[in-house]
Amino acid sequence: MTKTWGVHMPEWVGDDPIEGGFVVIGWGRLGNIFEIPNDREEFKRRLERAYPEKKPGAIPVDAGTLFRFAHEIAEGDTIVYPSKHNRMVNIGKATGKRWHGPPLQDGEDTFPNYLGVEWRVSFPRSEFSQAALNEIGSFISLFRIRQHTSEFLKRLGEGHSDGRSASDQSDAVTDDIASQSASKLAEETTQDFVIRRIHQSLTGFEFEHFSAHLMECLGYTARVTEKTGDGGVDIIAHTDQLGFQPPIIKVQCKRQTAQVGEPEVSQLLGTLGEGEFALFVTLGSYTRQARSRERNTPRLRLLDGEDLVELILEHYPQMSPRYRTMLPLKQIYVPDIISD
Repeated sequence: MTKTWGVHMPEWVGDDPIEGGFVVIGWGRLGNIFEIPNDREEFKRRLERAYPEKKPGAIPVDAGTLFRFAHEIAEGDTIVYPSKHNRMVNIGKATGKRWHGPPLQDGEDTFPNYLGVEWRVSFPRSEFSQAALNEIGSFISLFRIRQHTSEFLKRLGEGHSDGRSASDQSDAVTDDIASQSASKLAEETTQDFVIRRIHQSLTGFEFEHFSAHLMECLGYTARVTEKTGDGGVDIIAHTDQLGFQPPIIKVQCKRQTAQVGEPEVSQLLGTLGEGEFALFVTLGSYTRQARSRERNTPRLRLLDGEDLVELILEHYPQMSPRYRTMLPLKQIYVPDIISD
């Protein structure tokens, strides 16, 4: 019986796993984990030697992750990868290929252990139930998906084929790791709630007015444009009340949870005149090409769904009662713990 696995990778890997057909995990000091014998205790011993600074309670959790990655994922198993950098849920099938290769690296983090994946579909997070999103918000790099497998498998056109086995082993986790999970889950759940509520409650035109109101909370004067051939400009924002003094910001709003491509961004840039800047706002994310255009265009700024939520949370007290009723939020305190 095939299994369904969830995999987390760091945000900085970007689209490389999808374009390269793989998932990757770290623990670079261990060398080639696929050469370690099929024995959990051996993984624990090697981790203790390679990472003497690790807390004892973290060793069994990490060893279990590495063991499953090296020896349990089988060809044909379903792989679910929630990519944080673009808020997409990517689903594919394990190919059975394993290799220790040139590591993906960001600073001291090295990720040299790869599994081949045939990626088949990608969907925005908003197209899944909150319960399913909570399950794939696990606090470890690799985990079994058990309760909502059918919701992910149906995206592949498959029936439910993953069941809970009495022989499955579940690693106990430390209090610090569990607290870290609670903090991360609270953050992700808030983002999902805000984006889903805006998408469901507002039309495209109403989203433009919402974005203009948020600009005003940021200290700008903003007005929604007429529905004419404006080249994609939905809002004009400026720092003075009359709108004569530069800079002038031209804003395009997309009430969608899918990715926005470079052609739409370029269309907005084509409307700019002297002393004008472009701001693109979406509930979704942007393609790599669009982000590249942003990096190379000083007068362009792209706000994705995550950025939008951060601004809403920061300026929530200044928002109008209408929008605070639509987005009922309250401040809570969660553990701020960085696990070793």
